[in-house]
This record gives sequence, structure tokens and C-alpha cells, in this order.
Amino acid sequence: MTATYTFDIFSSLDGFGSYDDGDWGGYWGKQGPELLEHRLAVYGGEQRMVFGATTYRAFARMLASSTAESEVRDPWVTRMRNLPATVVSTTLEGPLDWPDATVVSGDAVDVVTRLKEESDVPLRSHGSLSLNRALMAAGLVDRIQVTLFPVIAGQTGVEPIFQDAADFDLELLESRTLDGRTQELTYRPTLHG
Repeated sequence: MTATYTFDIFSSLDGFGSYDDGDWGGYWGKQGPELLEHRLAVYGGEQRMVFGATTYRAFARMLASSTAESEVRDPWVTRMRNLPATVVSTTLEGPLDWPDATVVSGDAVDVVTRLKEESDVPLRSHGSLSLNRALMAAGLVDRIQVTLFPVIAGQTGVEPIFQDAADFDLELLESRTLDGRTQELTYRPTLHG
């Protein structure tokens, strides 16, 4: 049996994974206690994180420059950082500034195919857009978990999540509203056509 792979992503309503203006904060300023508690629960179980080099570098840089009080160190982020992680990269070399991370060089599809076959725990990737678009095209993503924040980032949005992705049909598996305003939607993707 192969491990389940979840692509976990934060998004604005118009499909951006981040923005180029520092006044919103990491959650577009919309994080509430229910969202933070839920995120901690999502990361509470055993799982292995999978990151591409760009996302790993961004997390490592943010964590290194943050203080204990900043949202970068929210309890779920600390929990995520302490989970075992595989960083797929042809440019990074270990050891990494991450407690239990391993760098694996090679094609992401091959690496994740092997991880899915060998892992005894579910796999999860937060961010890593280009990596996850390639994995989706290869049929390796079992779940897309989108946390949809109630903002439109038309002027400041960067990193369109599904830009240049293949076409997919999505089966809604679960939905929930957090703090009365933020949606979490979990889908099973299937290549269209």
C-alpha cells in the first residue's frame, strides 16, 4: 500500500499563494484561534513533510529571522518543522538547518514515487508550488487541501498556485469554515480528459 500524499496550500480567493506587500502577514491577517488550533491538529499526527528547495529556503529564512512571538513560530509551524522532512533539490546539500530533514537529489516524480512506496506514514507538502504541480501531473497527489483566505490579492498577489498546471477534475472530500471566514477545502484531483 502506498502512502497518501497531500498538497497543503494557503490561497487568496483569486488563487495566489502569497503576496508582494508586507502589510498583511503570513495569513493575510485573517488567522484566528480556530484556524490555528485546526492547523496544529492537522500537523499533530505522524507524517513526513516534502518540500522543494525554494520553499525550504523560504521557511528556513523566515524561521531564522523570526522571534518567538512572531506568527512564523505559531505552534503548528513549530510542529511542522519538527516532523521528518524530505527536501527534493539538485542545488541544496546537507546538513540542513531543520531538525530531521534529508536532501534527496533527483527528479521529484521519481523521489516522491519512491517515498509513497516506502513510507509508513502519510506525506504532506505545504507550499512547494512547482514541485506539487509536477507531482499532480504525474498522478502522485492524492489530496489537495486549500485553505482559502477571504482576500483578493489582485494587485499584490504573486505565485499563482496553479499557473501552467494541467487540467484537473476535483472531487470535494471535505469542507469546513474556520473562524467564520476562512474556508478549508480538501479535494481528490483527477487529470481531466
